[in-house]
Amino acid sequence: MDELTLTSPVFADGGEIPVKYTSDGDNINPPLVIGGVSEDAVSLVLLVDDPDAATDPDGPGKIFDHWVVYNIDPSTRTIEEDSVPKGALVGLNSLGQAKYIGPAPPNGSHRYRFQLFELSDRINSLALSSSKDEVIQTMVNLTLRKTILIGTYKRRHS
Repeated sequence: MDELTLTSPVFADGGEIPVKYTSDGDNINPPLVIGGVSEDAVSLVLLVDDPDAATDPDGPGKIFDHWVVYNIDPSTRTIEEDSVPKGALVGLNSLGQAKYIGPAPPNGSHRYRFQLFELSDRINSLALSSSKDEVIQTMVNLTLRKTILIGTYKRRHS
Protein backbone atom coordinates (compact mmCIF):
# COMPACT_ATOMS: atom_id res chain seq x y z
CA MET A 1 0.00 0.00 0.00
CA ASP A 2 1.32 3.43 -0.92
CA GLU A 3 1.99 5.98 1.77
CA LEU A 4 -0.75 8.60 2.19
CA THR A 5 0.71 11.97 1.19
CA LEU A 6 -0.31 15.61 1.22
CA THR A 7 1.87 18.17 -0.54
CA SER A 8 1.55 21.64 -1.98
CA PRO A 9 3.13 23.04 -5.13
CA VAL A 10 3.53 26.43 -3.39
CA PHE A 11 5.37 25.43 -0.18
CA ALA A 12 7.48 22.52 0.99
CA ASP A 13 6.81 20.52 4.15
CA GLY A 14 8.16 22.73 6.93
CA GLY A 15 8.44 25.67 4.53
CA GLU A 16 6.85 29.08 4.52
CA ILE A 17 3.32 29.54 3.22
CA PRO A 18 3.27 32.30 0.56
CA VAL A 19 1.60 35.57 1.64
CA LYS A 20 -1.14 35.08 -0.99
CA TYR A 21 -2.62 32.25 1.11
CA THR A 22 -2.64 34.20 4.41
CA SER A 23 -4.84 36.86 5.96
CA ASP A 24 -2.19 39.38 4.84
CA GLY A 25 -2.74 38.35 1.20
CA ASP A 26 -5.77 37.03 -0.69
CA ASN A 27 -6.89 34.86 2.25
CA ILE A 28 -7.50 31.83 0.01
CA ASN A 29 -6.53 28.21 0.58
CA PRO A 30 -3.29 27.05 -1.05
CA PRO A 31 -3.39 24.33 -3.70
CA LEU A 32 -2.89 20.83 -2.28
CA VAL A 33 -2.01 17.49 -3.85
CA ILE A 34 -3.23 14.19 -2.35
CA GLY A 35 -1.46 10.92 -3.04
CA GLY A 36 -1.51 7.28 -1.95
CA VAL A 37 -5.16 7.10 -0.91
CA SER A 38 -6.03 3.48 -0.11
CA GLU A 39 -8.83 1.58 -1.80
CA ASP A 40 -10.41 1.16 1.64
CA ALA A 41 -10.96 4.91 2.05
CA VAL A 42 -14.60 5.97 1.73
CA SER A 43 -13.97 9.64 2.45
CA LEU A 44 -11.23 12.09 3.40
CA VAL A 45 -11.06 14.84 6.01
CA LEU A 46 -8.77 17.89 5.87
CA LEU A 47 -8.14 19.88 9.05
CA VAL A 48 -5.97 22.99 9.00
CA ASP A 49 -5.00 24.51 12.33
CA ASP A 50 -2.39 26.54 14.20
CA PRO A 51 -1.15 24.68 17.29
CA ASP A 52 1.16 27.59 18.22
CA ALA A 53 -1.85 29.85 18.84
CA ALA A 54 -2.37 27.97 22.11
CA THR A 55 0.94 29.21 23.57
CA ASP A 56 1.28 32.61 21.85
CA PRO A 57 0.96 35.28 24.59
CA ASP A 58 -1.31 37.31 22.30
CA GLY A 59 -3.12 34.28 20.88
CA PRO A 60 -6.49 32.81 21.83
CA GLY A 61 -4.97 30.36 24.33
CA LYS A 62 -6.08 27.37 22.28
CA ILE A 63 -5.39 25.78 18.92
CA PHE A 64 -6.85 28.00 16.18
CA ASP A 65 -8.83 26.17 13.50
CA HIS A 66 -8.36 27.63 10.00
CA TRP A 67 -10.26 25.15 7.81
CA VAL A 68 -12.41 22.06 8.38
CA VAL A 69 -13.32 20.09 5.25
CA TYR A 70 -14.94 16.66 5.42
CA ASN A 71 -16.66 14.06 3.24
CA ILE A 72 -14.06 14.69 0.54
CA ASP A 73 -14.36 12.09 -2.24
CA PRO A 74 -11.40 9.67 -1.90
CA SER A 75 -10.74 9.95 -5.65
CA THR A 76 -9.81 13.62 -5.14
CA ARG A 77 -6.16 14.17 -6.06
CA THR A 78 -5.98 17.97 -6.00
CA ILE A 79 -7.61 20.74 -4.08
CA GLU A 80 -7.15 23.85 -6.19
CA GLU A 81 -6.42 27.21 -4.60
CA ASP A 82 -9.50 29.08 -3.41
CA SER A 83 -11.74 26.03 -3.75
CA VAL A 84 -13.51 23.26 -1.88
CA PRO A 85 -13.56 19.77 -3.42
CA LYS A 86 -16.86 19.03 -5.18
CA GLY A 87 -19.33 17.43 -2.78
CA ALA A 88 -17.27 18.09 0.34
CA LEU A 89 -18.67 19.85 3.40
CA VAL A 90 -16.99 22.73 5.23
CA GLY A 91 -17.16 22.94 9.01
CA LEU A 92 -16.61 25.98 11.19
CA ASN A 93 -13.24 27.66 11.71
CA SER A 94 -12.39 29.26 15.06
CA LEU A 95 -14.19 32.45 14.00
CA GLY A 96 -17.42 30.45 13.57
CA GLN A 97 -17.32 30.71 9.77
CA ALA A 98 -17.68 27.81 7.32
CA LYS A 99 -14.70 28.82 5.19
CA TYR A 100 -10.91 28.94 4.99
CA ILE A 101 -9.18 31.67 6.93
CA GLY A 102 -5.51 32.24 6.27
CA PRO A 103 -2.65 32.41 8.76
CA ALA A 104 -2.33 35.64 10.77
CA PRO A 105 -0.03 34.91 13.73
CA PRO A 106 0.06 37.69 16.34
CA ASN A 107 3.73 37.05 17.17
CA GLY A 108 6.67 35.42 15.46
CA SER A 109 6.50 32.38 13.21
CA HIS A 110 3.67 29.88 13.68
CA ARG A 111 3.26 26.35 12.32
CA TYR A 112 0.14 25.44 10.35
CA ARG A 113 -0.87 21.78 10.24
CA PHE A 114 -2.63 20.53 7.13
CA GLN A 115 -3.84 17.15 8.43
CA LEU A 116 -5.38 14.68 5.99
CA PHE A 117 -7.31 11.66 7.26
CA GLU A 118 -8.62 8.61 5.40
CA LEU A 119 -11.93 7.39 6.77
CA SER A 120 -13.71 4.05 6.41
CA ASP A 121 -17.06 5.86 6.02
CA ARG A 122 -18.56 9.26 5.35
CA ILE A 123 -19.52 11.56 8.20
CA ASN A 124 -23.29 11.73 7.91
CA SER A 125 -24.39 12.43 11.46
CA LEU A 126 -23.30 16.06 11.79
CA ALA A 127 -25.10 19.32 11.22
CA LEU A 128 -23.76 21.31 8.28
CA SER A 129 -22.00 23.88 10.46
CA SER A 130 -19.95 21.58 12.66
CA SER A 131 -16.76 22.45 14.50
CA LYS A 132 -13.42 20.68 14.16
CA ASP A 133 -13.97 19.05 17.56
CA GLU A 134 -17.32 17.64 16.43
CA VAL A 135 -15.77 16.29 13.22
CA ILE A 136 -12.90 14.70 15.20
CA GLN A 137 -15.31 13.09 17.69
CA THR A 138 -17.33 11.62 14.83
CA MET A 139 -14.35 10.26 12.90
CA VAL A 140 -12.41 8.79 15.83
CA ASN A 141 -13.48 5.21 15.10
CA LEU A 142 -13.46 5.69 11.31
CA THR A 143 -9.86 6.84 10.80
CA LEU A 144 -7.72 4.50 8.69
CA ARG A 145 -4.60 6.61 8.11
CA LYS A 146 -3.38 10.16 8.54
CA THR A 147 -0.67 12.40 7.09
CA ILE A 148 0.45 15.93 7.93
CA LEU A 149 1.88 18.76 5.85
CA ILE A 150 3.37 21.59 7.92
CA GLY A 151 3.61 25.16 6.68
CA THR A 152 4.96 28.17 8.56
CA TYR A 153 4.18 31.85 8.45
CA LYS A 154 5.54 34.99 10.08
CA ARG A 155 3.98 38.38 9.46
CA ARG A 156 6.27 40.98 7.89
CA HIS A 157 4.61 43.92 9.58
CA SER A 158 3.19 44.64 13.00
